[in-house]
Amino acid sequence: MRVIRGKEDGPVVFISAAIHGDELNGIEIIRRLRNLELLQGLKGTLILVPIVNIYGVMNQSRYLPDRRDLNRNFPGSDKGSLAARIADIFFNEIVKKCDLGIDLHTGSLHRSNLPQIRTNLDNKYTFRLATAFEAPVVLHSELRDGSLRAVAQDAGVPTLLYESGEALRFDEQSIRIGVKGIVNVLSANGMLPDLLTTKSKKFPVVARSSQWLRATDSGIIRTVKALGDTVQEGEIMAYINEPLDDNIYEIVAPYDGIIIGKSEMPLIQEGDAVFHIANFKKLKIADSKIGYFCEGALDDCEFIDYNDAEAIE
Repeated sequence: MRVIRGKEDGPVVFISAAIHGDELNGIEIIRRLRNLELLQGLKGTLILVPIVNIYGVMNQSRYLPDRRDLNRNFPGSDKGSLAARIADIFFNEIVKKCDLGIDLHTGSLHRSNLPQIRTNLDNKYTFRLATAFEAPVVLHSELRDGSLRAVAQDAGVPTLLYESGEALRFDEQSIRIGVKGIVNVLSANGMLPDLLTTKSKKFPVVARSSQWLRATDSGIIRTVKALGDTVQEGEIMAYINEPLDDNIYEIVAPYDGIIIGKSEMPLIQEGDAVFHIANFKKLKIADSKIGYFCEGALDDCEFIDYNDAEAIE
C-alpha cells in the first residue's frame, strides 16, 4: 500500500486493484500512477492498494484459497472466513476513511472487456466523474450484494469501477487509458490541475443496460465482430461449427448495441456467454465516439510524463 499526501487539504481517494487475484492490469496502472511527477501538485490524499487479494495473485486465481470470491464478501467480519476477514480489514481501515474510490478490474478468465466505467448513472457526482474518466463506454451498473461498490456506497463512499482487458494479461491500451482516466478523475474532483487544455475532451458512450449473449449450440466458434464494434438487431456476430460435422449455427445480435465484452475461447458449449452487448440505439454516434479508442487512445496519453522507469519496451 502507498499513501500520497498532498501539501494542501482535499478529498481522500482510494484506488484498489486485484480484488480478484487474476486481474492484473490494475496493478500496473497503480504502479505507473504512483510515479507520476504531476502528483506533486496533489490536493488531498491518495491511498493506493495495488493488490487486495494477495493470495489470489500468488496463485494466479480469481479466488481466495477457500474458493471464495472476495468481492462478494464485503463488508466482512473479523471473526469470519479468510475472505470475510480480508474484506473487514480493507473496508474498515481504508474504504470507510475515504471520500471516493476507484476499483480496477478486468474481464474474468478467457473473457476480454472493452475499457469501460461502471457506476450509478442516477448519481450526478459519480456520473460526472465517470464521464471525465474518458473510457469509451460508461455503463449503468446495479449493485451486487457483498460487493465492494455496494457496501462503499452504503457507507457514503461513491466508487467507480473500471473494467478493461483480460485476466492474467497486461493490455497496454487498457493500462494507459486507466492511468489517464484516473488523472482525469482526480482533476475533475479538484485534486489536480486540468491537463487536457491542448486536446478536446471526449464524451463516452453512455448505456443504461447490457446483456450477455449466450451460445445456443456447442462447437468451434468463429467470431466476426470484435470489442468496440457496433451491431444491429439480427446482425450475424459469430458462427459455431460442429467439429465432426458440416452444421453451422449463427449467433445474431438481439438488439442494437456495442460489444463491450467477449469470450476469447475458440471452443464453446451451449449456454456459454459469448458477447456482452451494451444497449445503444444511436449506432452512428457510438461509432464516432468509440473511434478514438481504436485510432488514437494511446496518443491521447502522451501528456503523462513517464520517467525512464516507466518506459514501455
